[in-house]
Amino acid sequence: MISLKSAREIEIMRRTNVIVAEILEELRKKVAPGVTTASLDALAEELIYQKKAQPAFKGYTMAGRVFPCVLCTSINEEIVHGIPSDRALAEGDIIGLDFGVIYEGFYGDSAVTVGVGKIGEEAHRLMQVTEEALYKGIEQLHEGKRLGDLSSVIQKTVEDAGFSVVRSFVGHGIGKKLHEDPPVPNYGEPDRGLRLKEGMVLAIEPMVNAGGCEVEMKEDGWTAVTKDGSLAAHFEHSVAVTKNGPYILSRL
Repeated sequence: MISLKSAREIEIMRRTNVIVAEILEELRKKVAPGVTTASLDALAEELIYQKKAQPAFKGYTMAGRVFPCVLCTSINEEIVHGIPSDRALAEGDIIGLDFGVIYEGFYGDSAVTVGVGKIGEEAHRLMQVTEEALYKGIEQLHEGKRLGDLSSVIQKTVEDAGFSVVRSFVGHGIGKKLHEDPPVPNYGEPDRGLRLKEGMVLAIEPMVNAGGCEVEMKEDGWTAVTKDGSLAAHFEHSVAVTKNGPYILSRL
């Protein structure tokens, strides 16, 4: 069942996602060699409560496993859902920061990938292409278009650059739940799939590998990594479909 949001609900979700965006910006500023991912998680949690919000990820349950942190931190070959720890970031790493909150009864969700100090050329291009794919996908969010229009544009942007789209994880609807219908894949055919309607709110999140698209799971049951050990990048925005086109809720 797809939940269409009213204009009022979309504005509440805008306020929720602004909190997400503001905290992600603070976290981005703290990324540096020697910083631990646990310290980033602690800062994110402190800022959540300062802003009178609640964490979206901490306590989230999947297949009987409970996520222990407010922030997902995925380093280098880790694609998504990395668990913060005492691991210190090193010069040249890239780190995906995936983050969400609950505010006024609605969820917000966004992600960025950040370079640690000076990063390599491939890492820089991977991040650039993944973010470009996100925005090209968002441009397709007009009433009457189809999900496949968005998915195919993301896939083409990624593959034209020589990278691969992760297929094991996809974007999603978002609202009063973190994950709502419909699933939003980052691959597909144009003019196929669900027709977009005003009031849909979607979390668009290309996950892109520098090598092959195959994924493996770490023993923690959460962290997804590239099977071939190549770098991965992840960018995400929560976006509403409006009569005037896409409304990016999680952009400052």
